[in-house]
Amino acid sequence: MLSVKNIHQYYGGSHILRDVSFEAHAGKVTVLLGRNGVGKTTLLKSLMGLVPIKSGSIEFDGVPIHKKTPYDRARAGMGFVPQGREIFARLTVEENLRMGLAYKSGSTPVPPELFEVFPVLKQMLNRRGGDLSGGQQQQLAIARALAPNPKLLILDEPTEGIQPSIIKDIGRVIRMLAERGDMAIVLCEQYYDFAQELADDYLVMERGEVIARGLGKDMEAQGVRQLVAI
Repeated sequence: MLSVKNIHQYYGGSHILRDVSFEAHAGKVTVLLGRNGVGKTTLLKSLMGLVPIKSGSIEFDGVPIHKKTPYDRARAGMGFVPQGREIFARLTVEENLRMGLAYKSGSTPVPPELFEVFPVLKQMLNRRGGDLSGGQQQQLAIARALAPNPKLLILDEPTEGIQPSIIKDIGRVIRMLAERGDMAIVLCEQYYDFAQELADDYLVMERGEVIARGLGKDMEAQGVRQLVAI
């Protein structure tokens, strides 16, 4: 579904991403781990076109996309849940969900499946996003990304600042989406146990490079916990 080959990226004179390559497959969760400041968020923003890459290639569903705009990538079927959620605080829950459908016809309904996945959102459709708890805002951000039915879902630290009960709910949703088999998921995560539980494949980054990779079931045996320990 997603193929990233030898990408490099710079901020000013700093070399942020160094020859990064990986693949993400439909029906699988690819987990990206690493300490703070190693380039994980920059990599995800590069996938979405929010920051340009200097060299290398990104293919989505067999089509090169590294020169396409973020909105073209969204139209192609890429969904992004940014770090910090970035919902629209002054818009209602329903209006936030409709923002996820912005490039579709104005009459396109909010998919009812979203309320099966996150029942709390149905109860709060007319409440402003800024009035929701942090966990509810995270559920709203994920639902907004899911609204147009993407083929790739990219999540940047979805457990950050979230209470344990909602972390479990988010983990359940991510696994359910992967098991459908038609969506690839790229998950950047600091919470090791959550990442290990969900990972089909993993990557570890350090100083902008991928220093380890493998199957999720092998993470403990391969010492990944120690690689990402602060």
